[in-house]
This record gives sequence, C-alpha cells and structure tokens, in this order.
Amino acid sequence: MARTLSTADDRREAVLDSAIATFAVGGYLGTPIAAVASAADISPAYVFKLFPSKEGLFVAALERCFERIEQALEDGARAADGETPTAILDRMGDAYAELISDRSLLMLQVHAQSASDTPEIREALRRGLARITRFAGIRSGADPDAVQRFIAYGQLCHLVVTAGLEEIPEEWARTLTNGIRHP
Repeated sequence: MARTLSTADDRREAVLDSAIATFAVGGYLGTPIAAVASAADISPAYVFKLFPSKEGLFVAALERCFERIEQALEDGARAADGETPTAILDRMGDAYAELISDRSLLMLQVHAQSASDTPEIREALRRGLARITRFAGIRSGADPDAVQRFIAYGQLCHLVVTAGLEEIPEEWARTLTNGIRHP
C-alpha cells in the first residue's frame, strides 16, 4: 500500500492538534517539543521547521484554542438569535461548557495562565481574552457589566472543573458550584 505524503499545511494542523493535547497535559514548561512531535507522528526537526520556537508553537496552539472558543460561542449565539442579550450569553456559555468537555482546551488555557511570565504567552493570552470579550459583547449586544459577569463565570467554571469541586459535598463547594452545569 502506497503511503500518501502530507502537505506542510496538513502537518501544521496535525502539530497544532497534538500541541493542544500535549501542552494540556504537561504544561508549557513540562512539555518538550519531542513530545508534541511524537504525538503528531513527525520528527522534532520538522516541528521546528513549522514552528521555529517552543514559545511560537505554544502561542499558535493557544490561538487555535481561542479560535475554537469563538466558534463555539458563535454557535451558541446563533441558537439564541432574536433573544435577549442575557439569553444569548447563556447560550454562549452552554456552548462553551460543551466545548470544554474536551478538557484539553480548558487545560491549555490554565497552563497559559501559569506560563504568563513568558512575554509571548502573556501577550497571546491577552489577545485571546480580548478577542473573546469583544466577541461576547458585540455578538450578544450585552452591556460591559454583563460581559464581565459572563467572563468571570467562565473562569469560575474553569476552577470548578479543574479542582473537581462538583464532587465535594461540603457547603463551601456547593456555594461555588451552584447553578454550574458541565457535560
């Protein structure tokens, strides 16, 4: 059986998918390029040909993560077209919760926050947050206070999921998880 060669664009996409999954597990500092290359089934040298630095690869993975978030928010908003800004934000939140049931996207964001001392990562994180904040406001038509609550609620969802708070029966945990649903 003849082997079909991939184009550089195909390999770039495979590397980005592998980078999201691999960085989500090991974080920025704990993930060597060789691990991403292995997950993508290509050589580390080829990864460096596509992405000249580890920072560049992590930033590209984070940018892809925010692209997926924006698409999920758009899907949620589309399902609520014609409704109130609050209803649109709620549907966007539901779509986001569904998206991060793939924990790799959630954990990549968490690791980006923990690696934000690296200037390139901090700037990419800021660009992604700006993108999502602007999108949520424009697409929903909500006022800035409502958008701030939407973003803050999303960050609380991150905490609930990453810390496994829904499994804790104590009052403090129920306070934090009240009203939060995750697939």
